[in-house]
Amino acid sequence: MAAPEGRPRVLVTEPIDPAGLALLRQVADVDLRTDLAPDALLDAVRACDALIVRSETPVTAAVMEAAPRLQVIGRAGVGVDNIDLEAATRRAVVVVNAPRASTVAAAEHTLALLLALVRHIPQADASVRAGRWERSRFVGVEVRDKVLGIIGLGQIGQEVARRARGLAMHVIAHDPYLPAEVAARLGVPLVPLDELLARSDVVTLHVPLTEATRGMLGREAIARMKPGARLINAARGGLVDEEALLDALDRGHLAGAALDVFAQEPPRHPRLTTHPRVVLTPHLGASTAEAQAAVAVDVARQVVAVLQGRLAEHAVNAPIVPPEAAAALAPFADLADRLGRFLGGVHGGRLGRVRLVYGGELAELPTAPLQAAVLRGLLGLITEERVNLANAPLVARRWGLEIVEERRPDERDPWPALLGVEVAAEDQRRAVAGTVIRGEPHVVRVDEYWVDLLPRGYLLVCHNDDRPGMIGKVGTMLGNADVNIAYMQVGRDRPRGRAIMVLGLDDPVPPDLLAELLTIPGIFDALLVALAT
Repeated sequence: MAAPEGRPRVLVTEPIDPAGLALLRQVADVDLRTDLAPDALLDAVRACDALIVRSETPVTAAVMEAAPRLQVIGRAGVGVDNIDLEAATRRAVVVVNAPRASTVAAAEHTLALLLALVRHIPQADASVRAGRWERSRFVGVEVRDKVLGIIGLGQIGQEVARRARGLAMHVIAHDPYLPAEVAARLGVPLVPLDELLARSDVVTLHVPLTEATRGMLGREAIARMKPGARLINAARGGLVDEEALLDALDRGHLAGAALDVFAQEPPRHPRLTTHPRVVLTPHLGASTAEAQAAVAVDVARQVVAVLQGRLAEHAVNAPIVPPEAAAALAPFADLADRLGRFLGGVHGGRLGRVRLVYGGELAELPTAPLQAAVLRGLLGLITEERVNLANAPLVARRWGLEIVEERRPDERDPWPALLGVEVAAEDQRRAVAGTVIRGEPHVVRVDEYWVDLLPRGYLLVCHNDDRPGMIGKVGTMLGNADVNIAYMQVGRDRPRGRAIMVLGLDDPVPPDLLAELLTIPGIFDALLVALAT
């Protein structure tokens, strides 16, 4: 039956909590159809303004083409793998999800794993069920006055910190990107990673899985953990080297581990699934009735916001750009994203203020998409949230960033358009600027040095003394390690002064080689920045 005049229609194809349905029904007619075959879905979606799915409904380009009125697709959950985002963006359909609704559930599950681990609850339960009574075998430890080290003090990490302090634990954290004042408000000292590993009785991970964090708790990091410590991972499976963890447990260096996530899910590693010192759960972090209700309400609120012409907090595809500006902005949006990622890679510290300067022709275009693209590149590597063009400014505000923009339409020399980005916090400041040349993004300035490099692939960035032999020494070390150099750019402030050396590489540089480069006299730093091709 057609919806009444002026009242939107929402199709829901998978079960969601009644609280979400009730919210939708306040403003729209809701058609709950959880048994639709693919052909029936194409027919059912034709008169819909909004579509809400979970993970089982494929929302293809064909589905969207069959729905000329469709404005928004809501994913009641986090992942959007079943939705064709490119097709949605092309058809100006906003896609929203609910990434924050399970924050409390994930934090509580972390504490549940902590208590289960220190009191041997799963093992004791199995023993009693097997008819044994082994009280002396399962003597545990108290968490009171123990040190909990949180790696990643984002939304979930902060909730874990609040609850752990309620258990009289001493909480410390490592998060190189979180503003210090946010941690101070929580009463959680920020410390270097090595210090956290050495001091913590329990280490818990709450960081996103990126190229920078993959395997961050490997053999060397685990070896630096306090003897007898315990490890909890309810974040992402690829963060921990499972073989190194098992070896540390077998040697007695670690007393135990609790894992909710795994490198392969479900886990099939026999040593892992049978180890007596490991507590295992099947990715249950978000699996509570309350979280499922919150997911439904969160996605319903965002669907309603889009239908009413308001901004959705967790849109996962790009905002719509005015057609007359789209062609001019497209290459600069790519440049902006790459400048953000490059700057995040070389800054490597807390973020406080982000300053954007639009020079020349850029100052005359809509700059909101460029600001969002810079923030997406800058924040995408440091937060658990999916950061995109639509929600990047909101994420930046939650991180406490100050955004400053300047338009300089008269600055057209030597390039007709230039985008500059600067990040600053405390006594650290890094800056980068770029332009588009023949349709390709170029970085033309890093800090005070003028260069010309393509921001793609792997970039090795070194600050060094400008003196004979520096380039050769770095090149020789890379060659000996079979790391191929694609191109090189250098800049300097004056002859035999300070200089920057940027090498485009075909291969990543191992951490031990980066450390070896720092032994060259006159090399002040050596940073590897990984960018998409």
